[in-house]
Formats: sequence, structure tokens, C-alpha cells
Amino acid sequence: MPIAMARHILVKTSQEADKLKQRLAAGEEFDTLARQHSLCPSGKKGGDLGEIRPGQMVRAFDEVVFKRPLKLIHGPLRTPFGYHLIQIYFRG
Repeated sequence: MPIAMARHILVKTSQEADKLKQRLAAGEEFDTLARQHSLCPSGKKGGDLGEIRPGQMVRAFDEVVFKRPLKLIHGPLRTPFGYHLIQIYFRG
């Protein structure tokens, strides 16, 4: 079964996500912004979700984690939880 490792930042609005994505593009650290802004408990760990297997996350999130390129910042992605910025750093 495939496995991936990813981190994310979860916020309430697409506008918040867009602003954070711009800050990331300008060189700010993902883990720092996750600790400061993410609504997910993973924010305390810099947004790190650890090992993810297909079906553990909502479908839209899975689609990004298992099909999009590594290392890039993907999103904002809307799910029932809010808006995510996702970075996949391992897939195997």
C-alpha cells in the first residue's frame, strides 16, 4: 500500500490561505506559519501529518497527497474542515 508524508496549514478562508501561500513563496518557513496560523492540532508540529495512507484523509486531500508533485505548496484546497495548503515531502 502506498504511503506519503505531508504537512499542511488549515485556515478558515481562502483569503487567509492565499496570503499564507504568498508568504511561503516569499521565503517564510512552512513550519513557523503552521504553528502560528493552522487550526489543525498538527500545527503544533509545524503542520506535519506524519505517515498517510490512502483513505485516511478526505478524498480531495488524498488526491493532492498521492497525485501531485512533491515539495511544492498545493492549494488552497477546500474541504469540510476549511482551506488547506499542503506540501508533500515523501511518497513511496
